[in-house]
Amino acid sequence: MTNQIITHTLQFKKPSGTSRGVLTTKRSWYPVVTEAEQVVAIGEASIIDGLSIDPTETLEVEIKRLIGSGLDSSDNYPAAAFSVEMLRKGVETNDLFELWDSPFLRGEEGIAINGLIWMAPKADMIRQVKEKIDQGFRCIKMKIGAIDFEDEIDVLQYVRDLFTVDDIELRVDANGAFRPDEALDNLSRLAQLHIHSIEQPIRAKQWDEMASLCQQSPLPIALDEELIGINGLEEKRRLIQHIQPDYIILKPSLLGGWAASESWMDIADEYNVGYWITSALESNIGLNAIAQWTALQAIQIPQGLGTGGLFTNNVSSPLTIRDGHLWYDRERRWDLSVLSL
Repeated sequence: MTNQIITHTLQFKKPSGTSRGVLTTKRSWYPVVTEAEQVVAIGEASIIDGLSIDPTETLEVEIKRLIGSGLDSSDNYPAAAFSVEMLRKGVETNDLFELWDSPFLRGEEGIAINGLIWMAPKADMIRQVKEKIDQGFRCIKMKIGAIDFEDEIDVLQYVRDLFTVDDIELRVDANGAFRPDEALDNLSRLAQLHIHSIEQPIRAKQWDEMASLCQQSPLPIALDEELIGINGLEEKRRLIQHIQPDYIILKPSLLGGWAASESWMDIADEYNVGYWITSALESNIGLNAIAQWTALQAIQIPQGLGTGGLFTNNVSSPLTIRDGHLWYDRERRWDLSVLSL
């Protein structure tokens, strides 16, 4: 068997806005194991510029080191660690893509997911909302914090004027956009619209301010970026104890993989903190691995796994979205030709 690493730049179908800026491309690194010129296992290190902590200039070196050393984690390279964890699972199962048997993999059950609304001018965000509802989504997650807050409120109000909280669940993701001195007022406004939760209202590494906000907020708060770079059980436990959030968001590509995410789950269960799982702009290779693992977890609320359709040059796969659920369609086939494999 031999190892190599393939790189691929994913192209967004249209610019996708967040409070950290507008995304048009993103890069992924794919470690592969080949035997007799056939790919037998593949992983993906998905890197989001400005969010992932993996230093890209040495990412390939770290992936190769992890493969050669047999190590299971890398504190400063969570995406690299996850790509190798994925690769090893493929070798273990002797299958490129079918990693865990489940009703999801057999095409018998879908995974409920949220419909993601990217930041854009108000009219475009309303158009996105209409599309997601027409597509059967009953949970809508909206990126906020980059345009005028009143316009964002108007978009959310548009949904609430048409649908009750029993019809449509609304989530928002601020990506740390609010200042601590304005956050509570903004959360109070959002709470009037019966929002399920808000992700990362203020930027990470302000533990005291976030703890105070969680204590006072009329709206449930979920930690997202706050978890990145937090390693070791005691450090994870200390964060949860100090901030006491309502939820945490688990992104294997940003946290170091499945095992690292499961350690967060264990601590969350210990402190009665809820959680759900979200992809981090992986191609369908990484999304597939995350979805199959997610299908094994006893999480009943919608997950954040709807990003596979964002790119013009994604890997073709059996993953498909129907009626607000992610499905593994066994009539469809994988095609890695976009990676020149």
